[in-house]
Amino acid sequence: MNIGLHQIASIHNARLKIAGSKSETNRLLLLQALHPNLQLENAADADDSEVMRKALSSSESIIDIHHAGTAMRFLTAYFAIQEGREVVLTGSSRMKERPIQVLVDALRELGADIAYEEQEGFPPLRIKGKKLDKREVTLAAHVSSQYISALLLIASKLESGLQITLEGEITSVPYIQMTINLLKQIGIKTEFNQNKIIVFPTIQHTSVSELAKQSNNPTITIESDWSSASYFYSIITLSEVGTTITLSSFQPNSLQGDAALATIYKNFGVETTFNGNSITLRKINLQLTICNLQLNNTPDIAQTIAVTCFGLGIACHLSGLHTLKIKETDRLTALKNELTKLGANVSITHDSLALEPSTNIHPNIKIATYNDHRMAMAFAPLALKVPIVIQDSEVVSKSYPNFWNDLKRIGFVIQD
Repeated sequence: MNIGLHQIASIHNARLKIAGSKSETNRLLLLQALHPNLQLENAADADDSEVMRKALSSSESIIDIHHAGTAMRFLTAYFAIQEGREVVLTGSSRMKERPIQVLVDALRELGADIAYEEQEGFPPLRIKGKKLDKREVTLAAHVSSQYISALLLIASKLESGLQITLEGEITSVPYIQMTINLLKQIGIKTEFNQNKIIVFPTIQHTSVSELAKQSNNPTITIESDWSSASYFYSIITLSEVGTTITLSSFQPNSLQGDAALATIYKNFGVETTFNGNSITLRKINLQLTICNLQLNNTPDIAQTIAVTCFGLGIACHLSGLHTLKIKETDRLTALKNELTKLGANVSITHDSLALEPSTNIHPNIKIATYNDHRMAMAFAPLALKVPIVIQDSEVVSKSYPNFWNDLKRIGFVIQD
C-alpha cells in the first residue's frame, strides 16, 4: 500500500511510547529458549521478533524466517546445538541472496553439521543439531556483528564454553557488547579483552535461573529501541526551533549502539534531555554546515542521517557502511536511487556515501522501499519539507508496526 505524507504546521509537546528494542528482544528470546526461567518485559512487537518467537516454538522441519536477517543468523546457531533435531532454515528470495558462509564456517569449525540446500554460501540451510565439542574459533573482525553474536548466544550451552578470536578491526562493537552485557545480566560469565571473547559454560556452575534468583532480578525489562527513535531525531531536526517530542522508555546507560544518536544529533541542533525513563528531544539553533561521520559502530542509522542532511540542504560524507550492502536490500544503492529522484547529487562506494548540498527537493516523489523498513521510515520526515509518497508502507511492521500511527499522533497528515 502506498501512502502520501503531507506537511504539518508544527509539533506541540508530543509524547510517544516506543516499543522494546528489536536487537535486545531477539537476543533475549534465544536466551530464553536456552534458559526457560528467564522472564522478559517490554519485548518488541515487530515482525522480526514475532518470526523469532514462532521459530523457537515450532516443531516443524522447515522454518521460514521470511525477511528476518537477524533471525537467520541467530537461529542458524541455535538449531546447530539442538541435538537430534534436523531442520531446513529458509527465507525470502532476498534472504537467499544474503551471505551466511562466515557463520556456517565458524559453526562447522566447532563441529556443526550444516549443509547448503541451494547456492553455496547462502540460505536455505539444512541443519542437523548435535553436540559441538570444540571450544575455539577464529573470525575476521570486520564481519557482521550478528555472526559473532549468534555464536556468543549459544556459547554457554557448549560443554567447554567458547573462545572467539577476532582478526583485524572489529565492526559494530556496541552490538557485540550488547550481547555480552545481556549474557552477564542473566548470570553467564564472559571476558572480552582486545580481540578475544570468552564465554564460560553454565553447566560447570550454578544454573542461570539460580543466579537470577540470587540477584533478585529474574526478569529483564527491555529498553525501547533507539533505532526507532532515530526517525524522531530527524523530524525534530527538520522542524522549527523550540519543537519538542518526548519518547519513552530510554536509559542514559543504554546497551544499544544507536544511543549514539543523542551525541550525533546534537550537532544537528537537537538537544536530548533524560527525565527518568524518558528522553525529550528539543530543536535548538543549528550550527552544522557539513556532516562527516564514521558509522562503523552504528550503520543502521545511516539512512536516517543521509536523509536528514538532504532535508537540511547540507553536504555529508558517511563512511564505515560496508555492512549495508547485505541488509534487507543494498541500502547504499537504494539510498542513492531514491535521493537522486528527490533532486540530490549522491555518490557511493562499497562502504561510503557522499551527498552534495542542495537547495531544492522535488515534491510528490514516490519513494521505493525495496522491502526495507528503514527506507520507509528514514524518508518519512521529508514530509516536513515537501509532500512525499512512500510505497509499500506496510514494510515498517518489520521493526516498528505503529510507526504511521505515531506520526499521525504528532500531527502528520497521512493519506492512503
